[in-house]
Amino acid sequence: MGAVRWPRESEFNVIRRKVAEMSGRDITDVRVVVSPYRICPLGAHIDHQGGIVSAMTIDKGILLGFVPSDDSQVLLQSGQFQGEVKFSVDEEPIPGKAAKQNGSNHLKGSFSTQEECSWGNYARGALYALKKRGNNIKQGIIGYICGAEGLDSSGLSSSAAVGVAYLLAFESANDLIVSPTENIEYDRLIENEYLGLKNGILDQSAILLSSYGCLTCMNCKTKEHNLIRGPELNSHTSNENNSPFKILLAFSGLKQNLISNPGYNSRVAECREAAKILLQACGNEELEPILSNVEPEVYKEHKCKLDPNLARRAEHYFSENNRVLKGLEAWACGNLDEFGKLISASGLSSIQNYESGCEPLIQLYKILLEAPGVYGARFSGAGFRGCCIAFVEAERASDASSYIKMQYSQVQPELAKQMDEDGLVLVCDAGDCARVI
Repeated sequence: MGAVRWPRESEFNVIRRKVAEMSGRDITDVRVVVSPYRICPLGAHIDHQGGIVSAMTIDKGILLGFVPSDDSQVLLQSGQFQGEVKFSVDEEPIPGKAAKQNGSNHLKGSFSTQEECSWGNYARGALYALKKRGNNIKQGIIGYICGAEGLDSSGLSSSAAVGVAYLLAFESANDLIVSPTENIEYDRLIENEYLGLKNGILDQSAILLSSYGCLTCMNCKTKEHNLIRGPELNSHTSNENNSPFKILLAFSGLKQNLISNPGYNSRVAECREAAKILLQACGNEELEPILSNVEPEVYKEHKCKLDPNLARRAEHYFSENNRVLKGLEAWACGNLDEFGKLISASGLSSIQNYESGCEPLIQLYKILLEAPGVYGARFSGAGFRGCCIAFVEAERASDASSYIKMQYSQVQPELAKQMDEDGLVLVCDAGDCARVI
């Protein structure tokens, strides 16, 4: 596979010039954090239960240009928002405060004053996480952050990408050496404690551990991870980077803040309740009530004790965990047909068993399955907003994109009108891990 082509030099230069202008420093002093978005081909909705998940990053994401401020002050501007965020690293951020605001989505938010921009909660959350784990943060940053141009990042872990970007910037400015596994925990603190979101560690793990050309596999219970490289599947392809597939992002036009939607957090509680019942049934009630602590044999024997709602949640967990294991084998063997079928089956289970998604997203999922050259498709993210992803034959990506645009515009004309035609479907390549350049 070819080299990662994101970010382009032109994108770097724009950000460096902006930070140099903000700080009065030379453009060569500006550092840039590259924090990619992620997709989850298999392993959806099971990370919070300690399941096995797969992920890879894409060649789109967050760029954060910065210089150390030479004092304790933090000054931030955004490519998406007006105003500035200002605070001192000497402050003690209060966990839970941000969860009461509309700051959970860095691409959306409201603020009453210039200095209290809701998108600044992620920077404050990064400071909170680093301090909580005993890191000495004395140096602030002057920075400019922006997301991928023209891309609705709903469902692509944009929140984790932003949190990771700020962590890496503060660490770089303060000469801290922090391992990827430590930063996974720090970003969990940002999202779970500071922002109040009850999610697992899939997103930040993918962003921090991925490697170009590999599928990242992580056991969310043991925190062990592997990078599984697919073989060179050159076959008949002739596209520029010799990859046999492209990744399609198809956007629904729906925008819903994850924290303000009770559906996501209720699914987590239902999985835990199912685990509690199953563990009690087999005499292991002392274990933490997560489904990864339930043996598959115990589930098969005692699933009759679950009410229909809880039974569907448990069925999604155990069937999805199995799909991940089969998918890793298919990826390693270069069997994209089988890999795609498993992705589509994952999407169906998300609809039927996890009961995520809504009519526009389900319609979009079905359209992707019919698009030319698509190996497989599913929701991306929690399935309550945002987009679907698909793996598609590289040489047919353009045809698939045109088909999806046409079909979705027919079934959801109003939502489709809200987006630029070019932004309704994006063709992407695989990405690399987050890093400071």
